[in-house]
Amino acid sequence: MVDRAGAYRERPSRLDGAVVWTRTVLADDRDPVLPDGSIDLLWREGTLLVAGPDTGPHHPHAPSGTRFAGVRFAPGSAPELLGVPARELRDLRVELSDLWPAATVRALTARVDAAADPAAGLEAVALRRAAELGRPDPLPRLIVAELAAGASVATAAERIGIGARALHRRSLTAFGYGPKTLASILRMRRGLDAARAGMPLAAAAAHAGYSDQAHFTREVARLAGRPPAALLGRSSGARAQPSGA
Repeated sequence: MVDRAGAYRERPSRLDGAVVWTRTVLADDRDPVLPDGSIDLLWREGTLLVAGPDTGPHHPHAPSGTRFAGVRFAPGSAPELLGVPARELRDLRVELSDLWPAATVRALTARVDAAADPAAGLEAVALRRAAELGRPDPLPRLIVAELAAGASVATAAERIGIGARALHRRSLTAFGYGPKTLASILRMRRGLDAARAGMPLAAAAAHAGYSDQAHFTREVARLAGRPPAALLGRSSGARAQPSGA
């Protein structure tokens, strides 16, 4: 996907469910980063960072021309790879050296800095880490699948086969917030994606499971800081910033 004269590009990652993206900051770039249930591993020349799960709009600040690359992990998968519960990263941007040994991060940063394609170099870091850990925990994917399909929290817990309290506890670890908040974020993204694809707002609201367009507008304004029309107003292809930059 390309946005705003090539400022942002993304592609599917070789890591299951992840996306690799690049972004160059533009002088007039003021679009917010919207909650999406994900955690990103980021590269900015000389630094590796982690963008935790957002509960509201994040307004990044970086000089025009700054280059970023990122791996946006599938919702719920990053805490296992990073070795940190998502709740400890909620609404934060931290250096990877705050989470991993400094010497390890220095070596990884130098490797990504030297790569002809920093995004590919960053993806290689994520792939190696995933290979070291082996088979991922399937529970986060099951939770996302149920909630994204519109199941209530109680129904999701029953279908997955865990209690409501266990679902809440596991969601805090995997996503940084409880299943009700995650469901709201996934529904918002579903509605905005439908609207970006050309669906009228009323139809996008119904498609995402909102009671009506007014409900859609209120929920998006609460989570994104702006109503859908403002987020989509620049062009039919407009999108929010990638999660971490």
